[in-house]
Amino acid sequence: MPSQIPSATAAERAFAEALRREGFTGEVSTGASDRVVMATDNSIYQILPGAVVFPHDEADLALVARLLDRPDFHEVVLRPRGGGTGTNGQSLGGGVVVDCSRHMTQILEIDTAARRVRVQPGVIKDQLNAALKPHGLFFAPELSTSSRATIGGMISTDACGQGSCVYGKTSTHVLSLKAALVGGEMFETARAPYAPRDGRGGEVLRVLDEISRDEAALIEERFPKLNRALTGYDLAHIRKGDSIDARAVLCGSEGTLALIAEATLNVLPIPAASALLLIFYPDFQAALRDARDMATLGATSVETIDSRVLGLAREEAGFPALAHLFPQAGAEGVNIVEFTGDDPEALAARAAALRDELSTAPGRLAITIASGDEVAKVWGLRKASVGLLGRADGAKRPIPFVEDCAVPPENLEPFIAAFRAVLDREGLDYGMFGHVDAGVLHVRPALDLTDPAQEPMIRRVTEQVAALARQHGGLLWGEHGKGVRSEFVPEVFGPLYPALQRIKAAFDPRNQLNPGKIATPDDGALWKIDEVPMRGQMDRQVPQALRDANPSAFACNGNGACFNRDPRDVMCPSYKATGDRRHSPKGRASLMREWLRQGGPEGRADADFEAEVKEAMDGCLSCAACATQCPIRVDVPKLRSAFLDEYHARHARPLRDHALDHLEALMPLAAKMPRLVNIFTTGPGAVLLKRMGLTALPAFPVTRPSLPTLREAEIAALDPARDVVLVPDAFTLVFEPQIVADLAAVLDRLGRRLRVAPYRPSGKARRVLGRRKGADRQAEAQSALLRRLAASGVPLVGIEPAILGSYRSDFAADLPQVMAPQDLLSKLMATAEVAPSALAVRLLPHCSERVRGAAGSNGWRAVFARFGITLDMPATSCCGMAGTWGHETRNRATSERIFAQSWGDATAPGPDAILATGFSCRCQADKVAGRTLAHPITLLRQLMEG
Repeated sequence: MPSQIPSATAAERAFAEALRREGFTGEVSTGASDRVVMATDNSIYQILPGAVVFPHDEADLALVARLLDRPDFHEVVLRPRGGGTGTNGQSLGGGVVVDCSRHMTQILEIDTAARRVRVQPGVIKDQLNAALKPHGLFFAPELSTSSRATIGGMISTDACGQGSCVYGKTSTHVLSLKAALVGGEMFETARAPYAPRDGRGGEVLRVLDEISRDEAALIEERFPKLNRALTGYDLAHIRKGDSIDARAVLCGSEGTLALIAEATLNVLPIPAASALLLIFYPDFQAALRDARDMATLGATSVETIDSRVLGLAREEAGFPALAHLFPQAGAEGVNIVEFTGDDPEALAARAAALRDELSTAPGRLAITIASGDEVAKVWGLRKASVGLLGRADGAKRPIPFVEDCAVPPENLEPFIAAFRAVLDREGLDYGMFGHVDAGVLHVRPALDLTDPAQEPMIRRVTEQVAALARQHGGLLWGEHGKGVRSEFVPEVFGPLYPALQRIKAAFDPRNQLNPGKIATPDDGALWKIDEVPMRGQMDRQVPQALRDANPSAFACNGNGACFNRDPRDVMCPSYKATGDRRHSPKGRASLMREWLRQGGPEGRADADFEAEVKEAMDGCLSCAACATQCPIRVDVPKLRSAFLDEYHARHARPLRDHALDHLEALMPLAAKMPRLVNIFTTGPGAVLLKRMGLTALPAFPVTRPSLPTLREAEIAALDPARDVVLVPDAFTLVFEPQIVADLAAVLDRLGRRLRVAPYRPSGKARRVLGRRKGADRQAEAQSALLRRLAASGVPLVGIEPAILGSYRSDFAADLPQVMAPQDLLSKLMATAEVAPSALAVRLLPHCSERVRGAAGSNGWRAVFARFGITLDMPATSCCGMAGTWGHETRNRATSERIFAQSWGDATAPGPDAILATGFSCRCQADKVAGRTLAHPITLLRQLMEG
């Protein structure tokens, strides 16, 4: 088994050193972990680069391009990278990755009068639209990956998606570009008559002028008349009258021509209203046939999904709130038809009339209407479908390699019928969804590429589908770029391919910019779909037993949902705080996969690389949001625990770990001598714990209320009609026992009696440390107690959301249910007589509750609604404490930075009361913001007692 990662070449190392020496202000890395994370995207390929650079600004980009022109660096190649979610290896390859997503993320100008914006290439589409929304504007091209797709990446692939028949592609909205050319010249595009000029930019314009003039007839003949047409090197749009514009060839060029430094974009008014018709069909082909008629109704977009995608959508946390819109569980196809307008009432009337009219025709099982907030939620499910398809049981997983064919919409239904016949002959399962109004349907066949016998199907299927696309007047690629599929470019462009080569030579004469893609400046070879290293080839080097033991590491398909930089999004606070992709679920899964490949559990991994993996795993908060928010359900806390367990079998643990190892077991003992212990937590002795690596610790309460404890001998005498048993967690029981007393008082008023079960550690602290055997022993003891309690028939309730989440994810599936307090109280209070209140209340749920969607918050909403209180629940991510993580000295600065991202505003004064359900959240708010947040149970008691 290979154990070493190939080093960067001498030229790549020298290039990196030259950048540092000549004033590059961003980061330059030849470290193994950075390179491993950049070796994959959302495709089936894996290619290790030699170095990674993160430009800080335009000057850094110009420096990179200038050094590339030096004779000693002529063998160095660049791989420009956007969001890293390409499905065809567009940004992969050896050489130096240029990643603008870390620093070049500024929205430079918003001109509302002219409806244009100026942005750096690392700006994320959703970030841009969030900034535009207060002005009533939006950047139109819609993508399923909009939460992480960078504008630079969108331009480089000429991205588009839903609604493209109305809104067009990215290039439709690019007004001008500024880019660094090989040699360092900053080149700005503009539509203007050709005029000779010096430099590489002058040569580019001369070549574009000649090609667009001399080959005009051939261009008109060869370019297909499709909504999606040919992306990249768009010869058809270079010339308009006497003027030319290099923007046409840069959009969709996949980093093969220049380094984009800035873009000026056209933006549009946000429609005042939108409505969706959801139309259900007994078979998928019927949905496709009907979609053409739907497109003629003046729809903004028409999307189709199959039963497989629909079934996965039903498993999402947000689906219950939309279940009424999906009444046909047995439907094999669904058309989602969107209408937009400026008059909400008129639009609603039109949607209702269309529903009534369309319902009279046979073949449609049901039609529902989504309006208002439901529209965004339905599209959210549709957006998630790309990632959802990758979540499959077993070794075979739907993968992208023939997923974005484009044909004239009128030919789509017969094309897909033939496409399905190809897949059926190969015995492949698949899922389908897409933009039927534009003639594009995404198809992902399920393959196991760790099985070498299945690799040849990539070639067989691709060639058959490419031929089918041609037969039906379309293209192999209609949306997701060419990338590794560039071998088909000469055939598609035919006699115009030499024109592409001339353009490539004008921009990049030595083939240093993303070579192997789209065109070469000479007779060099383009990449071929089965001659590029595949991820499956690397994964199969890992013994099957290790793959089975660490499924998340191998399930991650690079969809990049964890690259969402929205501070209010709950997944992966460590990535949001650092901007370092190693500190993301995708990054950590990639590093774990490589560590396993190197034989890490046996101590055979490269020592330097293993240290970098350890650093990345240490940065994980173990919040477990990825385990539910990642479409693939990549569970990094489980990977982290496994890694730390194996790592510390060979490396000594710090004293801090030994203290945390016994945390849950010793805390009740420490609570019996609070004054002594507080000397070390908040008093003069805190300096000793800080040296050990622990800080910002809470104080133990000196006085404690009397709690209704339950002895084990009393379990058999519990009364299911009256008693409720609290399963205590260490944090609430030890640090905030008053909340337990408050719960007892609330239940008493509701005619119930609270009994506090004997305390047992949950094992969570040990699991986070990677002490898996010790965690399992504690979990077994707790499970045995819970089963005894449940056998009595009494309801079991817990208070701390993190521990309740651990019961769901870390314990056996048949563990008796331990209810969240809001779920119990909402039932008990449904008919309770209470006095109304005018309090303004903000509730900040724990992130483990947020990931459950409405199921995590509806209980509290119902409880406080009994008092006439509508809870304000602003979107927040993690508070940054995450159990013990934020109490570790090494993490403290990052912990406070995470708090500031969304919790700073959420805990600002304003409401009459601010509540938080998580102990660590309340502790963090006290330490960082000086704010005392109550638990909802405490306010509930106050309301009930008047």
